[in-house]
Amino acid sequence: MGFLLTKMMAVFGDREHKVIVVGLDNAGKTSILYQFLTKEAVHTSPTIGSNVEEITVGKTNFMVWDIGGQESLRASWYSYYGNTEIVILVVDSTDRERLNLTKEELHRMLAHEDLQKAAVLILANKQDVKGSMTAAEISQCLTLDSISSHSWHVQACCALTGEGLPASLDWMKSRVVAN
Repeated sequence: MGFLLTKMMAVFGDREHKVIVVGLDNAGKTSILYQFLTKEAVHTSPTIGSNVEEITVGKTNFMVWDIGGQESLRASWYSYYGNTEIVILVVDSTDRERLNLTKEELHRMLAHEDLQKAAVLILANKQDVKGSMTAAEISQCLTLDSISSHSWHVQACCALTGEGLPASLDWMKSRVVAN
């Protein structure tokens, strides 16, 4: 009976699901957070520390933590990992030079014990910019096929227009309902 009640509560959105949004500086993390929330582009500045917002998709509530991506802040990302169900990694699809650094950060995160059960959503941002890498190219560069311990998905998107973000929210909802 308890199992059934727990499943029903998950389906009907009776609890919050923790999501962290990470990525290198200038990837578009905060723009994506506020596009999720307001469905419009907002002017942002570099995040020092974190922003947190509640986003509701249907009856599913996500508590979304947007964490600053500057080099000096990345060492503290682990302090946000506890109880995280979904990690959103935002990638600047135009930043080919730092994609290997993004890969290193991703694989370091996924090795952390607090994220062992977390699903991973990679948002290939800035698809509106000519010459940006495709989601498939980013997937290959991040060696996502080597990740078998986590459910993951890559979504092309644009934080300014919101393109690709509704599909991202749908994927997130499907992950927490499945669990």
